[in-house]
Amino acid sequence: KQLSGEPSSVPAPVSLCTRTSVVLEKVLGITAVGNSALTCNSRTGLLAYPAGCLVVLLNPRKNHQGYIFNSSRKAVTTLAFSPDGKYMATGECGHKPAVRVWDVSERLQVKELQGHKFGVACVAFSPNGKYIVSVGYEHDMMVNVWNWKKKQLVAANKVSNKVTAVSFSDDSSYFVTAGNRHVKFWYLDPNKTSKDQSTAPLEGRPARLKNLMNNFFRDVACGRGQHSSSTFCITSSARLCKFTRDRLLDKWVKLQTSQATCLSVTEDFIFCGCSDGTVQVFSPVNLNFLYPFPRPHSLRTDIAQMTDPSQLFSRTAESVCPDTVAMTCDPTNHWLSCVYSDHSVYVWDIRELQRPGKLYSALYHSSSVWNLEVMGRDSSPPGSFLSCSSDNTIRLWNMDGHSALHRNILSHVRQPDSITAASGNAEKAGPEEGQQTDQIRMGIRVLRVSPDRRHLASGDFKGILRIHDLRTTEEIFNIKAHESEILCLEFSTPDTGLQLLATASRDRLIHILDVGRDYSLVQTLQDHSSSINAVRFGKVWMISCGADKNICFYVAQQTREGVEFTRKHCVVSKTTLNDMEVEPNRKCAAVGCKDRSIRYVTSYKGSQGRNGSIIKVHIDPSGLYIATSCSDKNISIFDFFSGECVATMFGHSEIITGLKFSGDCKHLITVSGDSCIFVWRLSPEMTIRMRQRLTDLKPRSSVPHRQNAPQQRAVKVRFSSFSMILDSKFSCKVSVWKQKVGFFKKKKKYQLKTEMASTT
Repeated sequence: KQLSGEPSSVPAPVSLCTRTSVVLEKVLGITAVGNSALTCNSRTGLLAYPAGCLVVLLNPRKNHQGYIFNSSRKAVTTLAFSPDGKYMATGECGHKPAVRVWDVSERLQVKELQGHKFGVACVAFSPNGKYIVSVGYEHDMMVNVWNWKKKQLVAANKVSNKVTAVSFSDDSSYFVTAGNRHVKFWYLDPNKTSKDQSTAPLEGRPARLKNLMNNFFRDVACGRGQHSSSTFCITSSARLCKFTRDRLLDKWVKLQTSQATCLSVTEDFIFCGCSDGTVQVFSPVNLNFLYPFPRPHSLRTDIAQMTDPSQLFSRTAESVCPDTVAMTCDPTNHWLSCVYSDHSVYVWDIRELQRPGKLYSALYHSSSVWNLEVMGRDSSPPGSFLSCSSDNTIRLWNMDGHSALHRNILSHVRQPDSITAASGNAEKAGPEEGQQTDQIRMGIRVLRVSPDRRHLASGDFKGILRIHDLRTTEEIFNIKAHESEILCLEFSTPDTGLQLLATASRDRLIHILDVGRDYSLVQTLQDHSSSINAVRFGKVWMISCGADKNICFYVAQQTREGVEFTRKHCVVSKTTLNDMEVEPNRKCAAVGCKDRSIRYVTSYKGSQGRNGSIIKVHIDPSGLYIATSCSDKNISIFDFFSGECVATMFGHSEIITGLKFSGDCKHLITVSGDSCIFVWRLSPEMTIRMRQRLTDLKPRSSVPHRQNAPQQRAVKVRFSSFSMILDSKFSCKVSVWKQKVGFFKKKKKYQLKTEMASTT
């Protein structure tokens, strides 16, 4: 049951009648890929956008977030507020996707509408609030009109083209869809939709596009107020079109840009979102150009140096900005909210359209987040953690509102405890769905901070190891360590008396580097036959596990040449081993396995369902709880000693690639392939119990526990080839194997005792 001969003191578990409450405190990310995934509520001032399997309700003025969790655990693809702002409709993707209607104030689902097969591309409420129209993905080919209060599909028809946008007329008599070579007007017959209970065929007529037939119409918006008889469309080739109520192309103008992506229309203005961060303002009367609009930050900008607001409006001719991919206007509060291709969010104050001001901004990772590392309490700034991504950036986040870390003008802070972000992507991201897949094998794969908090080690997908000085943020070493992606980095603990760094890779090698000798190579170990997923140090030993189902135990020996690791034992498991953590006393190692089990002393099931595998495991600083992420995208927290599941969470739409407890025992931080970072607040009972055990362990422990906490600000580091930003169902019904592994010290040699038993 232990990895040493000493008995361990196991604290009495707290009796929990129900699972402990863990609350989502902050979302650092956005997954909106188009204009149908961004909306605002003029009555309350809320801005809504998807982040994985949930909807974020942001109050830009107060910098406060609320959340709606999609109970189906499918990624949210589109959303729309009802005219009165009390309800929200969302669409999702996946098997049998549904259109769901939510009570915004209660955050509860009130209706579920099933009528699509593959995914919902866009939804819209009718201005009278009676109907919801939903359009499916390209292969779904369905346009459905719902009487949502009765859960009745009143009209439906098929489309043969990809549809990306939908908009209702002001009088709710018709709606317009736009897409690839497609602009179509759909008319609602009130007699058929109100009297007959069966689904009526939806009548649709195409717009007369003339010589614009071969264009991709990216967005559509029906006119408002005195322009309610007009319909406006934007094409990907940057043409703004105006259609009459009779579907005739009345007029079009060419925008002074290479590409247009989105559209937002009020009674007085037409806002067109374009490439290179531009927003152009036109008149709905004659389509005349009215005003230029400020652009966001430039890509590859040194965010840390942006301390004066004037810098946002002064840029060189070579400056490249992220594309505008989504946009919505709040005419009541006079706000224009924009989402850019690098996953940054800006809210502009347009009370004086000639001189718009920035009300709010947040900058997030634009691609998959692969790893995170928590800084210690003695680090500067305190209460911080680092994350790395396929977008070629490392970012420093901080949740300490009283941190002395300098705040740049792109990090919007309204409250002392709020999280702000500063970032600059090394590459220009595009707005199209699936475009991030091109970046999936590039960027930074893994991070590790040295125990003395002086160095930051990072490994990328090309096998390059980089060492940065955390105080000066300069790159110290750049080493081609492996032939393929680096999967694990681990520094030796201070009580070993050695300063070592172990790097493990998909190339099946473990390199041991001497930190004190400029990271020179000490030894290469090649005992694994497949990818090595985790390496952990002890006082005189090292453990590694990998996809070859082996756990290798190494013992350190002092030789004339220096330290040498010798393999003493190898335990073969029945399944692939994905991750490993050693508890603070270093008497147990917990291994996350492909069969959804956690093996350390006895094995218990570490996921909610019967499918998937454990991807990541992490033990809190006190050693009382272990957090797991499963390939089914669920997060679970277990009592480390009893195996009892004390909390379960969900929200990410892709696999969770990393999770860490904070050192103050208040938070759990998770990162995912959906580019989002979630900060979960643990229950007070869990925090009190962990802190008590930390106090009990402190006299016996010579190793400072790791510190975790959340937030962000701005500092910048430079890589040689790219830039790095330091900114600011639990079930026992399935048969599993129990594996007991113990070391017994005898005559200065370690012997391995294994015992395997099948349990149900």
